[in-house]
Amino acid sequence: MRLSDYDVNKPYTTTLVSSERITPVNWEAEVRHLVLRLPNAPFEYVEGQSIGVLVPGPHEFGNAHHLRLYSIANPRGGDDGRGDTISICVRRCFSIDEISGERYPGRASNFLCDANPGDPVQITGPYGNAFEIPISNDLNLLMVGTGTGIAPFRAFVKRIYQRHGQWKGKVRLFYGAKSGVEMLYLNDLRQDLALYYDQASFKAFEAISSRPHYDAPPDLDRAIVENGAEIWEMVQDPKTMVYVAGLRNAAQKFEAGMEQLAGSPEAWEAAKAALIAEQRYAELLYD
Repeated sequence: MRLSDYDVNKPYTTTLVSSERITPVNWEAEVRHLVLRLPNAPFEYVEGQSIGVLVPGPHEFGNAHHLRLYSIANPRGGDDGRGDTISICVRRCFSIDEISGERYPGRASNFLCDANPGDPVQITGPYGNAFEIPISNDLNLLMVGTGTGIAPFRAFVKRIYQRHGQWKGKVRLFYGAKSGVEMLYLNDLRQDLALYYDQASFKAFEAISSRPHYDAPPDLDRAIVENGAEIWEMVQDPKTMVYVAGLRNAAQKFEAGMEQLAGSPEAWEAAKAALIAEQRYAELLYD
């Protein structure tokens, strides 16, 4: 769907509770974990959904708001389990004019990163349900996320171990970034996902870019191939669900790794088509 297709006629005003930078202050990439208060919210949300943030205008062409979607980064009930908050992961973004070379701040990301606790933030939604946690806890989950694409999987991991206590199927998370400090929720500043390392069913694998200074995507293909035997066995298992989220160019690395495992691009395309037909594959990609 295009952003113009989303219904924004019922906005809801939240209050920013906290804005925590989860990359080092001396690092170029600024990523923040924002918690929004939802007093008496007229809606419920689940893992895998997104909310829309409405940036107040005026904007070009007389638009009153600018809409940007963000994946929900916490399980239903909020990080504290009280049910009155929602969290999102926001990277401060800029765009470069190809002709002038001038840099322009991203409206939504800079609006959110500059917001202070107590500020109002209008949201809409929740939207979609790109990823759904299986009801049965004996299914395998293969999750691939890069950058802020890790947000829905943070919600997934927290939910399955909070609700079930022990997930019987395999839970494998492949996450990528340009560098170790950009491993969101798994760096020295924020070790959220490390809390689940003692779970026998959970394993996480890092994929760092080999050329971070050239904005090269994470080496997901290498991480996939290095763990190829287990991954290919999981993909062929009818009890495995596959989820991919994050930047489109990073996902292409995942595709390249899977093509190596399958033996050819055509073989992976056929295997992927089968996964989709069996409703065992879902992706949420952005440019």
